Amino acid sequence: MAQINPSILSADFARLAEEAKAVEGADWLHVDVMDNHFVPNLTLGVPIVESLSRATDTPLDCHLMIEDPDRWAPQYVEAGAGSVTFHVEAAAAPVRLAREIRAKGARASMALKPATPIEPYEDLLPELDMLLIMTVEPGFGGQAFLDIMLPKIRRTRELISKHGLELWLQVDGGVSESTIERCAEAGADVFVAGSAVYGAADPADAVRSLRAKADSATASAAWACGH
Repeated sequence: MAQINPSILSADFARLAEEAKAVEGADWLHVDVMDNHFVPNLTLGVPIVESLSRATDTPLDCHLMIEDPDRWAPQYVEAGAGSVTFHVEAAAAPVRLAREIRAKGARASMALKPATPIEPYEDLLPELDMLLIMTVEPGFGGQAFLDIMLPKIRRTRELISKHGLELWLQVDGGVSESTIERCAEAGADVFVAGSAVYGAADPADAVRSLRAKADSATASAAWACGH
């Protein structure tokens, strides 16, 4: 079953607790952490994650778009994140970092920018709980979905199947009612949606609608047959 992770980057930052409660039917709450170095934007940090973890029962999926995640990522587990994603482009020792995140009790996830190929990291996949394929350039919300990422999603799903892994495949960037089915058909099963959820009149209903579309596309997808 598809998982929908609303991105609070698109929420009203003055009402984060309320905005988190508005999507309590979601699987995870996606928290974008940007440091104005790895990406040209500055957002939330450890104190906000701590506060959010107390304000909602929805588990937190922290996406770290930061330099030196080897140093900082473990702190997000301690702050209450149930899943922590680091960018392989920024990590000095991705296997060691993934193991540390897991050892602290969270799911370990690795993200790839659009121009970063998956193939060099095939041997790392067993160390991960989730892989994130960025479908926009990281750093800003509201960007248009990059269709050229669909083949990369397919290749990643093939590698996951090749190794028989129970690895979630997440997509983030431009996911909406008009793009989620293509992502699901290509092999994604976890979907980050920002403006498609928080820009809707009823965010909870938007989550349900997105999940239904993804589930429908997955049911007829070649990769999911017998999955």
